[in-house]
Amino acid sequence: MSEQQVEQVGTLTEEALAPAPDAAPDGPRVGIIMGSASDMETMQKAGAVLREAEIPYEIEVMSAHRDPERVAEYCRSARGRGLRVIIAGAGLSAALPGVAAAHTDLPVIGVPLSGRLSAAGGLDAILSVGQMPPGVPVAAVGLDNPRNAAHLAVRILGA
Repeated sequence: MSEQQVEQVGTLTEEALAPAPDAAPDGPRVGIIMGSASDMETMQKAGAVLREAEIPYEIEVMSAHRDPERVAEYCRSARGRGLRVIIAGAGLSAALPGVAAAHTDLPVIGVPLSGRLSAAGGLDAILSVGQMPPGVPVAAVGLDNPRNAAHLAVRILGA
């Protein structure tokens, strides 16, 4: 890795990782977002894992295609609101996890979702979540597996 690449990557201090001073101390630490209301039943399974681990979370529907400005603002403001991890579930083109990662320095965990319109049983979503360009990292869990995304978020928060 060249010096220029190292400089671009940089390091995050504990101060940078801490929520903003005005963030609610008992507010959500994990944001769960999904591209469509039809994904809610599946993505709520991540919430169940977080509830069991006693980690506060919020869950919202927002589309990277239909409302990209909302997604960008949500992700840009996430750290200041006290979030430490974003779980993003999406099917079809599965752009939401990558768009989220482009607008935050928080860890983003992508959950590829299958559906009645997905290609090859969800392969399109798996490839979209897993193929991020350099500098836009997205962790990917298995197809339709928001529980593992939540377990990974718990580990990240405990690290």
